[in-house]
Amino acid sequence: MSRIFVTGGSGRLGRSVVAGLSAAGHEVISVDRDAIPADQLLAGVVQETGDLLAPGEALRLLREARPDAVIHLAAIAVPFSAPEDVIFATNTRLAYAVISAATELGIGKIVTASSPTVLGYGCPAGWLPASFPLDEQTAPKPWNAYALSKLIAEQTVQMFAAAQGEKIRYAAFRPCYVISPEEWEGAPTQQGHTLAERLADPALSAPALFNYVDARDVADFLDVLLQKMDSIPNGETFFVGAADALATASLAELMPRFLPGSEALAAGLTGTSPAFSIAKARQLLGWEPKRSWRTELKTDSTLNDETSAALVSAGSDAKETS
Repeated sequence: MSRIFVTGGSGRLGRSVVAGLSAAGHEVISVDRDAIPADQLLAGVVQETGDLLAPGEALRLLREARPDAVIHLAAIAVPFSAPEDVIFATNTRLAYAVISAATELGIGKIVTASSPTVLGYGCPAGWLPASFPLDEQTAPKPWNAYALSKLIAEQTVQMFAAAQGEKIRYAAFRPCYVISPEEWEGAPTQQGHTLAERLADPALSAPALFNYVDARDVADFLDVLLQKMDSIPNGETFFVGAADALATASLAELMPRFLPGSEALAAGLTGTSPAFSIAKARQLLGWEPKRSWRTELKTDSTLNDETSAALVSAGSDAKETS
């Protein structure tokens, strides 16, 4: 097994990635500005704190850790949660600092997190893709600092891959709307509402085009990616999402309500089909998500009986047709 250096290991996604990779038998070094509480730190996981934006800090920590692989998650993770210039500067500098330091040290496998937001959905001036489902060939059209910073992170690994040839392997991944394990139990999401509420009111999931992924499935994806990086083209980018949509009705029905002009484009998104394709990860890596809201969600007792029944029915219907 590998020795893996994970930046942003204390974050919502980072905690599940650290736990999943550790459970898979890897040695994990979790690096963040904030430490994971001691009572939550897994046995065998090494924790380091530090400011990766400080000159030379990424190089120092990586040199001391001597990992086989780097997974870079650290970032300001929510659009508009800080001034635009701060988000752009922080995220792009973090990505370059970590990727360049890992490259300088000759670490064999380097992976960075991107985001589906690079595609530009939600743009106030309007947005329509060329087709659905969205995939890695869909043209990026970022319209805010967060999305642009993530596209630059992808381009950073591609730049280094071009310069290094086959000596070092690079990849980027775009995790869909990340759901951490406690959120299935009713903990509030980043937006402040629960997942049951997000399912009950399509307007809450529509801004993200009903995409989602269980954080534990992201950890599984990264484990598989690290195993396969030597046998796939260098510098690849992957969407990482659930196999269905975060919705109780088909997107062929829902999408036109929230994305004007998408009726014909979304017509093929029938049944439980998501708006984001994970075909590339399936084909190149053999990865398959294991979790769905239909299997993981604990019904929120604060919902009314009609809404709870609708969620249960949607889950049952999907199981019968899958």
